[in-house]
Amino acid sequence: MSPPRPHIAAAASLALLLTGCTFSAVPTAMSSPVSSAPAPATGSGAVSVPSEEPSEEPTVDLDAKLAAALRPAAGDASLSAAVLDTESGATAAYGQRGYDTASIVKVDILATLLLQAQDAGRRLTTEEKTYATAMIEHSDNASATALWNTIGGAKGLNAGGQRLGLTGTTGGEGGEWGLTQTTARDQLTLLMAVFGTGSRAGGESPLSAASRSYLTGLMGRVEAGQQWGVSAAGSSCALKNGWLPRSATSLWDINSIGRVTANGRTYLIAVLSDGHTTMAAGISKVEDAARAAVTALAGTG
Repeated sequence: MSPPRPHIAAAASLALLLTGCTFSAVPTAMSSPVSSAPAPATGSGAVSVPSEEPSEEPTVDLDAKLAAALRPAAGDASLSAAVLDTESGATAAYGQRGYDTASIVKVDILATLLLQAQDAGRRLTTEEKTYATAMIEHSDNASATALWNTIGGAKGLNAGGQRLGLTGTTGGEGGEWGLTQTTARDQLTLLMAVFGTGSRAGGESPLSAASRSYLTGLMGRVEAGQQWGVSAAGSSCALKNGWLPRSATSLWDINSIGRVTANGRTYLIAVLSDGHTTMAAGISKVEDAARAAVTALAGTG
């Protein structure tokens, strides 16, 4: 079977409204200063009053908060999302089922290739870099197929995913890389490894600083017509989108993963979905979900 076709000619004719997202390859995350209030002064003749224990803030179920925002937005389609506030470390996730990756798997393909190159103590070849640029910045399918074969297909992707901390991602069979199955939680874990931000299973990212800089740089330069999706939630974006019309149902898979800055904070966001009647309808749902994900984590730290 030939690789799935996440882009078709008809999709190019869709008039997509792009956000004002400014693409940048450099993460921007600042830590909050911590201050402590001085103790009340006491003196002779003053009445000693026992100090009150600081009251604990009520625990907010962020998963439930995100679910409440996303359930109505999904409509007849199916949608899942996961988000991390890189400053506070707060996370929220909605949905557990697996989805077709479509072209977001291209981030995983390149991350796996970079891991393999690190293991071999080598840099990417000129040809591999040419393929990587076309695959990420322009979502070129032929380049993705070439690098999919280079990493060893599904077996190579699965091995790379294990090192990256992915537990619910399985490479597509028979060369069908776009039908790789994944979850929103796994895609958030992948983003943590790619951006070297936040905690992830297994500790620090297995990707070197140079590998992370290279991959995120490409994600920060995707072509203008593909700057939709999680970019709707903020600015200073680096992302990868995926879109795939399923021939059996004539419905669309629409996915978006990446990093955005909103209200001075940096977020990693993954939104996966399927069952959309049109590509444009799916994009609208994904963008609504990305905005809801950032709102759900607002004020968490």
